[in-house]
Amino acid sequence: QVQLVESGGGLVQPGGSLRLSCAASGRTVSSDTMGWFRQAPGKEREFVAAIRRSGVDTYYAASVKGRFTVSRDNAKNTAYLQMNSLKPEDTAVYSCTAGTLPWDASSLLSPRAYDTWGQGTQVTVSS
Repeated sequence: QVQLVESGGGLVQPGGSLRLSCAASGRTVSSDTMGWFRQAPGKEREFVAAIRRSGVDTYYAASVKGRFTVSRDNAKNTAYLQMNSLKPEDTAVYSCTAGTLPWDASSLLSPRAYDTWGQGTQVTVSS
């Protein structure tokens, strides 16, 4: 059983940057697709980004493309989400997830396609 722990969240001003980390333990996640989702108060959980096991293929939500970058270090069993040019609407609890799922948009965007979730980390963008 794999456990995922996020870190790196916090309060940042609009236009600022944060880097989230997702450390996996219990087994290697090098064969898993790693994803990031977020949930703002009163809203549905929404897909943010995903990275394939090789680390080469990535996929982003339109709302973050060009501002966020997902990466992974399989040697460290860790995934990352670099968030730049942050906006107030990016405020949410960000959770990482891992799973073996088809690399297609329908699967990547569906929380139910993933197997394991972290507890989440709060990101607040405010002046």
